[in-house]
Amino acid sequence: MIDQDILEANAGAAGNEPWFSPDNSTLGDRLAGAREAAGMSRADLARRLGVKVSTVAKWEDDTAEPRANRLQMLSGILGVSLVWILTAQGEAPDMTPQDDTLSTDLRSVLAELRQVHSELRQGVERVSVLEKRLKRILEQAA
Repeated sequence: MIDQDILEANAGAAGNEPWFSPDNSTLGDRLAGAREAAGMSRADLARRLGVKVSTVAKWEDDTAEPRANRLQMLSGILGVSLVWILTAQGEAPDMTPQDDTLSTDLRSVLAELRQVHSELRQGVERVSVLEKRLKRILEQAA
């Protein structure tokens, strides 16, 4: 969870600009912020993605970038748009600290629902591509 003292300590060096503004946040900043807003640890996120904790750390530290398929998964798991992750444009996650009364089980279920939503969206897109291929094949055979 985000500690308000940490947020204030991380205020931008150029003035009192918050560390998470679209003008100065990196992909890693946005991933870390969205993960924290979702109430997940790096280990939780790594497990859900099927990657090592060190991989998530590299993404958040901006020493490596996730592949496109992982970005799509991150979007679903963290409940943020892919456009926001990539560009900081659009609706950002609520960066206020999570209510501590929410159980770990509830957070886990919410994270799993986000993942299933992402997988369903990817499945619908895949079905659409396959339908178009099938239509082209049938038109060529006619």
